[in-house]
Amino acid sequence: MRKFFQEIKADIKFKTAGPGQKLSEPSRAPREKPRAEAAPKPRQAPTDEAQRAAAAALARLELKPKGKAPSSQEAIKNQVRKELMAEAAASEKGLPMEEKVREQQQEEGAAAPSVSGVYFICPLTGVVVRKDQKEKQLREAIQAYFSVDPVAASIMEIHTFNKDREKVRLCVETVAKYLDNIYLHPEEEKYRKIKLQNKVFQERISCLEGTHKFFQAIGFETKTLPVPGQGKNSWYTTEEFYVLKEEMLSRLEELKDCREQLLSSEPVRAQLHRQPTLFRPSPAAARFELPHDFFSLTAEELRREQRLRTEAVEKAAMLRTRAMREKEEQREMRRYNYTLLRVRFPDGYILQGTFYARESVSVLYNFVREALRDDWLPFELLGPGGLKLTDENLAFNECGLVPSALLSLAWDAAVMAQLEEQRSPLRPELLAGAQSLS
Repeated sequence: MRKFFQEIKADIKFKTAGPGQKLSEPSRAPREKPRAEAAPKPRQAPTDEAQRAAAAALARLELKPKGKAPSSQEAIKNQVRKELMAEAAASEKGLPMEEKVREQQQEEGAAAPSVSGVYFICPLTGVVVRKDQKEKQLREAIQAYFSVDPVAASIMEIHTFNKDREKVRLCVETVAKYLDNIYLHPEEEKYRKIKLQNKVFQERISCLEGTHKFFQAIGFETKTLPVPGQGKNSWYTTEEFYVLKEEMLSRLEELKDCREQLLSSEPVRAQLHRQPTLFRPSPAAARFELPHDFFSLTAEELRREQRLRTEAVEKAAMLRTRAMREKEEQREMRRYNYTLLRVRFPDGYILQGTFYARESVSVLYNFVREALRDDWLPFELLGPGGLKLTDENLAFNECGLVPSALLSLAWDAAVMAQLEEQRSPLRPELLAGAQSLS
């Protein structure tokens, strides 16, 4: 009983605690916290099996096709890939450069050019390069020639890379005068010295490419020498001179030879590569697709000129006199630097070559003779419309044979009868390399 009343008393005391006093809760079992407030369990590392599964999933993602790249990047990649594949395939086939370009353009669906471009032959190395690479090739070849003959190489530079022919003439004549004085008066020291700041030397010689290399090659060296001052109280000053080395006085004949070589030399010019090509008989002989190299204007300028001419033809055709039309035609002919000519033989074979537009018809006759088995065989060339090209001194642009033309070759009756016993009058190596005209 006593224990019972003590528990009731304690319970009443808890319920009647005053304000500010902390109620002391009776001892009871703690309530469970809601699941939402439960403390997060520490994260465990993935098992080996889970890691293997993740790696497999990543591998599958890598194999899935990715989204397309921007169109410009994709085009560039496709072009690079196409060029690499074409280059590899062509190298395996051993095809010449022109065939590589033609095959690539056929794959792309574009009209293949009749010739891949204008090419030149370096006369010093024999290397064939495109038109835009010919000057670079010449420079490299002349630079390499310095190790063989520095005098000749420097003379080549003077005549080749200075475009103003009048300046070159004055330069060469002035240098020749310097060397004349040395050769004729070897005992005179003043003739063996050339002041670099001299006005004539600066204006006629120093400003041209290759001149300093020439002086060094023939035995001059640079020296700083004292010269008198220009005022009353001026003492000696110094200036730079070219001075002929003493040992060259015993080799004056060599100096004279260098002078003659300088006066008689001509510019080194890359030779136009004819690109002789023989085609099998084809109905497409009169169809030409020319690259931009054949025109003196840019591609955009050519398109603009063609558009303007097309719009004006109908309006002006009835108003122009014959003289006006011929004058305009001649002006049009001057737009072309090169021409692509084809000569069709009686048996249908077609010989093609590249020429300057201002070369004479005689060059074409020689080109055809070089392709014949017997170059003495007489023949005639007929232009478009069957007009005989009898005046071999006329230029191609004067005959209307630019920028391209198909001509015919005709034998006389006696020659034709003689040729019936032969399979072809063309050289066997040309026939062996005959191509199909696309």
